[in-house]
Amino acid sequence: MTPQDYCYDLAVTPGSDFRYSLLNVPLGQREGLIALRAFSIETAQIVEECQDSSVARAKLDWWRTEIGRLFAGEPQHPVTRALQPKVTAFNLPEEYFREMLDGVAMDLDYDLYPSFNPLTLYIHRRGSTPALLAMEILGYLDRRATPRFAHEAGAMLLLFELLYNVRQHAQQGRFYLPEDEMRRYGVKPSDLLAAQTTDRLQQWFEFQAQRICDYHRRALSYLPAEDRYAQYPLLIHLELVATLLAEVAADGYRLLEQRTELPPLRKFWLAWRLRQREKHQHRRLMVTK
Repeated sequence: MTPQDYCYDLAVTPGSDFRYSLLNVPLGQREGLIALRAFSIETAQIVEECQDSSVARAKLDWWRTEIGRLFAGEPQHPVTRALQPKVTAFNLPEEYFREMLDGVAMDLDYDLYPSFNPLTLYIHRRGSTPALLAMEILGYLDRRATPRFAHEAGAMLLLFELLYNVRQHAQQGRFYLPEDEMRRYGVKPSDLLAAQTTDRLQQWFEFQAQRICDYHRRALSYLPAEDRYAQYPLLIHLELVATLLAEVAADGYRLLEQRTELPPLRKFWLAWRLRQREKHQHRRLMVTK
């Protein structure tokens, strides 16, 4: 198995939003995005797979050393071997990969966040930083506005994941949604282990969903017209998540009882439609210049 095959099998799972976001992406960029996604998954799994925190920290230390080997041109792991040519081709910053590892380490340091403020660092490391790397791979012109788009977009995607998987995380003993907000809505961590969405939980989930929508709106407001088509894979991912969030809301935020999902054909249609729209708008923009 080649490093590229290893990354593909790990990252491009059937039916995943990421798979549909790759629609018609050129091969070099596609391989870069897949290797980046594989790095994120491979390292995030450390905390889930290691019961002993000291073992998990040792593995993270190995990955920190591996990042050094990657940027020295001597990677050992299949994921970093796949990343190596992309690091050079797209000028990917070493510190971003280290930030991602620091985000994984936070899962060993925190099992409950007292408020949203300390959670923002985790969101930056695990959400915004991968999106900033994806932005570099996809290319952009506006050096000021487009990074702000990627930062907010990555935060939105991670916040949705934390909400969508709230019961799964609670079963693992991790509570990402802030404790002070739980108290405000009369929710206890133990409530997330029950298979019943009470009125209080529904109101609390709705509050979290509104924050996600705010990040989404800000992200789109930052993205300049000249970079929209280049960044369409990120836009597809946002579109799929926003559509699923709307479905979850329409179902009463019953996140503890069932797992609302979009059918594959609908995902493909949303991805294809968005790419076509951005492609046509880009052509019109080029004509007017």
